[in-house]
Amino acid sequence: MTSSHPSDQHSHRYKYLPNIGIYLLMALLGAGLTLAVVRLFPTKLVPQDVYQNPEITASATQSAPPKVTTATTTNPNFVVAAIKLVGPAVVRIDTERTVRPRFYPWFDEPFLRPFFGRDMMPNTPRFRLFGEGSGFIIESNGLILTNAHVVSGVDKVKVTLKDGRSFQGEVRGIDKPFDLAVIKIKGQNLPVAPLGDSNSLQVGDWAIAVGNPFGLDNTVTLGIISTLKRSSSQVGIPDKRLDFIQTDAAINPGNSGGPLLNQAGKVIGINTAIRARAEGIGFAIPINKAKEIKDILARGEKISHPYIGISMASLNPEFAKQLNRIPNQQFTVPEIEGVLVMRVLPNTPAESAGLLPGDVIIQVNSQKITNAEQLQDIVAKTQVGQPLQFTLQRQGQAKTISVSPGELSDINR
Repeated sequence: MTSSHPSDQHSHRYKYLPNIGIYLLMALLGAGLTLAVVRLFPTKLVPQDVYQNPEITASATQSAPPKVTTATTTNPNFVVAAIKLVGPAVVRIDTERTVRPRFYPWFDEPFLRPFFGRDMMPNTPRFRLFGEGSGFIIESNGLILTNAHVVSGVDKVKVTLKDGRSFQGEVRGIDKPFDLAVIKIKGQNLPVAPLGDSNSLQVGDWAIAVGNPFGLDNTVTLGIISTLKRSSSQVGIPDKRLDFIQTDAAINPGNSGGPLLNQAGKVIGINTAIRARAEGIGFAIPINKAKEIKDILARGEKISHPYIGISMASLNPEFAKQLNRIPNQQFTVPEIEGVLVMRVLPNTPAESAGLLPGDVIIQVNSQKITNAEQLQDIVAKTQVGQPLQFTLQRQGQAKTISVSPGELSDINR
């Protein structure tokens, strides 16, 4: 049996220490070399698909997930900010007008008055009617935009600011086809609503309506832009000359004339109409249209509105087939694209030129016509008295007629 001396055991144990030191040194060198490579070539040690997928990148590198830029993440209180910016410039408009019931309308006929004399005129009572609407200040000296129907035919206008100050308002100008009006109050350094660009709008953009519906001052509603360029004929008010902004932001009586804002707090439209028996459907006049004519109205000048005097409808082959199925029709409609003349108003340029119901306008000045909005736009951009060459189909025959637009305001004179 062989025994070892304790000193021999210690000598065996220490004999391996130099080897362990070498291993540790090699491990440290390897770790250091790896770190150096990672610093020099970081993307080489991460799979390529990790950098192509943001979700994998966030997980692999333990970094925060990428931010999604939206209106609410950039400013979750954007409505509050918009109202703080514009709210002081939104005003309440109270109006008064005097009316007399027409119990005996024939007494108002100029032809009959000489036969009755003043003593025989009935002494009918007069009544005061009160109305209300909204508006907003566009110049610090007291120039205000609102709807024409808010102040048309009124005797008195009272303008009340959000801070409680009241002013007597002067109606500077009204344009009924565009449903726009300008009011002036005597003030200085008044709050002003910044005007935006309605041409830059997209369907789905935020829309903030501000006004005084039902006498509830400083009411704010939120929605989106539902659609753009909704024609006045589609809205159901064919006497207007507008393409409206449609929104689902609540617009109620009293909101008329108030601003429609974007999320930055700039005015993009003027609230003007609601659709009867419909919810979530409101309409606003694009602010760019108001920009075009506000200075003209502020000077008390009239806006020219060329017209020809027809009721019309867009025609296509399918619509023509439906019309031709109606029994006892006075004429057959050609199954083509164009504009169908439904009615010719008396004492108008259209009547003077010889247009007839059933005519289908297919061309104006060598430009093909496919819908009523297109024809309306051409007439609106024409100078009063400037002839337009209409090419049309009448009972299967092609005809050319010259029509010179008149001034729309003359129709009521």
